[in-house]
Amino acid sequence: MDPLLSEFDSFVRTRTPALLRSAYLLTGDQHLAEDLVQSALARTHRSWNRLHHSGNAEAYTRKVMYHLQVSWWRRRQVAESMPGDLPEPSGGGSTPDHAHQTTLRLTLRAALARLSAKQRAVLVLRFFEDRTETEAAELLGVTVGTVKSQTSKALAKLRTVAPELAELYVLGGSTR
Repeated sequence: MDPLLSEFDSFVRTRTPALLRSAYLLTGDQHLAEDLVQSALARTHRSWNRLHHSGNAEAYTRKVMYHLQVSWWRRRQVAESMPGDLPEPSGGGSTPDHAHQTTLRLTLRAALARLSAKQRAVLVLRFFEDRTETEAAELLGVTVGTVKSQTSKALAKLRTVAPELAELYVLGGSTR
């Protein structure tokens, strides 16, 4: 290994914890502190040829950190604003019900598996990819009438095998 590279590696390993503490105090955020130290060490590495003899590598790195932080402050002069009231999620509650969503997804997957390949394809194209009947027919190489009939048969079968999915196949405001 190159002696200069080895010396820089040793510097990084021994001084990074102290640099991170200072960077955290500058930024107030662990992730921003890590970014700041990484950027400062990258600049230190570029200047390592002249720094390793002087013994001022840490002072140089800290000075770079301070200058970078000031530059970042200046760039972030755009005022952040927080809205007074956040909109409620569409589920009505204050937090999404991940268990319900997961159960619904698993039920849908099992129900789709019970359909024919053509019925699954029609439903996926029409309702998940939001394709028109004409687009679905063109993609599948069938007539629009086939898309309509397969959609009707697939939805009827879904209502039979998985009635709990009724909320997913509400079309035009009413269930079919």
